[in-house]
Amino acid sequence: MTDPAMKLRRSGIALEIVTLGWNVVGVVLLAILAYQSASVALLGFGLDSLIEIGASTVVIWELTDTSPSRQRVALRLIGWAFILLALYLLVQAVMALVLGHHATPLIGGITWTGATALAMFTLAWGKWVVGKRLDNPALLTEGRVTLIDGILATSVLLGILLNYTFGWWWADPVAGLIIVFYAAREAIHIFRA
Repeated sequence: MTDPAMKLRRSGIALEIVTLGWNVVGVVLLAILAYQSASVALLGFGLDSLIEIGASTVVIWELTDTSPSRQRVALRLIGWAFILLALYLLVQAVMALVLGHHATPLIGGITWTGATALAMFTLAWGKWVVGKRLDNPALLTEGRVTLIDGILATSVLLGILLNYTFGWWWADPVAGLIIVFYAAREAIHIFRA
């Protein structure tokens, strides 16, 4: 392997380690916030962070010894994680809407989701640049997962803010449904490729 390719792989691994660390902290924090606020959106975002942890781990594994078979396994694992997330959140969000479940918006949820959106958009851009230069489909796909994480953080933030500002209780489960849509779309994209 050439020296520039090795440097790019190290950069990809570093981006994944930062993503992994952010999401490990996020899973713990989101579990606490979701419990305190009874928020479907925060719960879904926490589960999405678990998927991001798994996806980052899979891509780090794949980058240590890239091969077509490792890339296929990595992509399938990420795809199945998205399918499970979409199914779970669909049930949770629909039940919250049907039962009229009211989450309690918290400043902690607003702060964390806002910071996460900024971090994930930055990390996704870095993964896209490195993934393109390496021509690595697993890193590019996981970069899309990170981009979606940023989009989801933004939608969850919007749902919490609408509930906090206007009392629109339904904005929280609707934000959860947005996560379902993106998770299903990403899974379809992975399995079609």
